[in-house]
Amino acid sequence: MMTFLLFILIFGVVVIAHEFGHFLIAKANGIHVVEFAVGMGPNLFSFQKGGTKYSLKLFPIGGACMFEGEDGVVQKDEASGEEKEPGPGSFLKAKVWSRIATVAAGPFFNFILAFIVAFIMANMMVVREPVATEVTVGSGAENAGMQNGDRIVSLNGEKVHLFDEISLYMRATYRGGDVTVVYERDGSEYSTVLMPQYDESAGSYLLGIVNADFVAPKGFETFRYAWYEMRYSVKATYKSLGMLIGGRVSRQDVAGPVGIAVNVVGKTYEQTKGYGWQNVLLNMLNIVLMLSVNLGILNLLPIPALDGGRLVFLLVEVVRGKPVPPEKEGMVHFIGLMFFMILMVFIFFNDLANIFM
Repeated sequence: MMTFLLFILIFGVVVIAHEFGHFLIAKANGIHVVEFAVGMGPNLFSFQKGGTKYSLKLFPIGGACMFEGEDGVVQKDEASGEEKEPGPGSFLKAKVWSRIATVAAGPFFNFILAFIVAFIMANMMVVREPVATEVTVGSGAENAGMQNGDRIVSLNGEKVHLFDEISLYMRATYRGGDVTVVYERDGSEYSTVLMPQYDESAGSYLLGIVNADFVAPKGFETFRYAWYEMRYSVKATYKSLGMLIGGRVSRQDVAGPVGIAVNVVGKTYEQTKGYGWQNVLLNMLNIVLMLSVNLGILNLLPIPALDGGRLVFLLVEVVRGKPVPPEKEGMVHFIGLMFFMILMVFIFFNDLANIFM
C-alpha cells in the first residue's frame, strides 16, 4: 500500500508540474483550456470552473491539458450541441510564438520542478565531489601517477562536477581505450592518460579511484550543487537514451509505470525505511528529480503526439509563414498516439515479465 501511495504521489507531482506549465502559459496567452486532467481513463472526479473542466482520472499514469481547437478539440453549443466556430480563445487563433511557448512550457516546467527538488535535496544531503580519497593499488589511476586527494576536472574533455558523473561516464560513454584525465592537485592542474580496468563485480570499467568523503553544501553552494545534481540527471537521461538506441540496454533495463512502482519506488522504500523518514524522503525526491527530467527530455523529442512533435509543426509554420492544415497535423499526431498506445502495452507486459520472471 505504501509503495502504491508513494508511486501515485511521485507521478502526480511530475505530471501536474508538466500539465500546469501548459495550462499557465496557455491562460497567459488567452488560449482556452477545455480540460485539465490528471491521470488517464474514466473520470473519478471532475468539476467545471472558468470554462475549464478539471478532472481526476482512474489510472495515475499521465495527464492532459487540452486546448480549444487543438487536434479537433472544439467547443459545442450547450443548447444545440452543434460545433462552434473557433473563437478568439482557440489554440489555432493564437499567435504562433504564443503556441510555441504554450507547448514548450510543459517540459520547461518539468526542468523547473527538477531544479526545485534538487535544491531541496542539496539542503538535506551531503554530496561526493570528484576527489580521489583513495587510489586503488595496481589500477589505471595509480599506474598513471594519480594520488589521494586529486580532484578530477574532466574525462576525455567531458567536465565532471560530482563523483557519480565518473561512474556515469564509464558506464554510458566509455567505449574502450585510453582516457585523458585532467585533475587538480595542490591548486595546480595536471593531465594524464590512463587505461581503465574491467571489474567483474562492478560489471564495468573503472578508473581505480574511490571517494568516501562527503561534503555538506552550505549557503550559496546549495544552488551550485542543485544545478550539478540536475545536470547529472539530464546527462544520465540522454546518455541512457543513446544506450537504448544503440542496443546497449537490455529488456530488463527498460521499465514502465508498473516497473517503476515495484522495482524503483517499492524497492527503494523497502531498502531505506529502516534508516529513518529523512532517508526515505531524500530517495523519493531523487526519483522525482529523475522522472521529471526524463519527462521533460522525452517530451522534447521530435516525435508525433509528443510536445516535441508539435513544436516541429509550429516551427515549420514559422518558416513557411502559414500553418500546416490542422486535419493533416492531427492525423500525424493520431498515428503517433496509436504507436505509443501499442508501446505502452508492450512495456506493461515487459514490466510484468521483469517482476515475475
